[in-house]
Amino acid sequence: MVPSAYLRVFQPLESFQPEEQARWERYLIEGAHRPSFRRSYRQRITTGRLGLLAPADGEHADIRMVGGEYYLCPWRTRLRVLAAILSFREAAQVELSEHFVPSGEAKRAAKELARMRRRDPSAVSFMHESPWHVPVRWFALFADDERRLVERENGGYRLSYLTLTRRAMRRAERAIPALRGSELGPIADLILELHEWLSQFDPRSLLELDYAGLCDLMTWDELDDDHSARDLHEALSALTADEFPRSAELYQGVVGHWAEVRNHESMN
Repeated sequence: MVPSAYLRVFQPLESFQPEEQARWERYLIEGAHRPSFRRSYRQRITTGRLGLLAPADGEHADIRMVGGEYYLCPWRTRLRVLAAILSFREAAQVELSEHFVPSGEAKRAAKELARMRRRDPSAVSFMHESPWHVPVRWFALFADDERRLVERENGGYRLSYLTLTRRAMRRAERAIPALRGSELGPIADLILELHEWLSQFDPRSLLELDYAGLCDLMTWDELDDDHSARDLHEALSALTADEFPRSAELYQGVVGHWAEVRNHESMN
């Protein structure tokens, strides 16, 4: 699997619609959230020679318990696969995208995604995934004191951030005006997209940034020294105070750090 970071929304169990809430309650009671020894996948053949691998063992969710309450991040795998197909078509060069996702497959994906959203207007992905790096804009949603570096049960360490979605939205609202008045205006638009995404969830929801598989690409010292959220917010504060050289230095430090981590992609 490709090492990836995740931005996940965990919504309170009681905030789901009654039918879905009942389904997740059964999921918790039956212990289906406990990871199996081996995941199973189904190959979905496209019209060309390539295909897609998707989990074949049903719908799952990541679980967190905070303050005695359950919070869930449904995977909604099919929805994410369809959205990823269309996103790839938009981002890749036309020649490349046609080889991997033929136009016929893209049209079918668009129709199925539209049908899913007509049937359920609340059908929205609860997570974003980023291979090989953490997008710098994600750090605008977190504070340094929400950072957690812990030892994993299977060895190694895990670095993550956890906050309330409403706090993350307020941070986005503060960051956008400062960025719009600078050369980093396009980043403001990307943070606005994150704000709009978060606004679709219950305001009591939690937001987690999980380095996940990226932790295996970094040493303990590199993880311990990584304070990207703090550095980005200091850069934004300097930008607001018209301290442009310091702001640029701090921002480039964060960008440079993640460019180094992303270099692992070219080595693989």
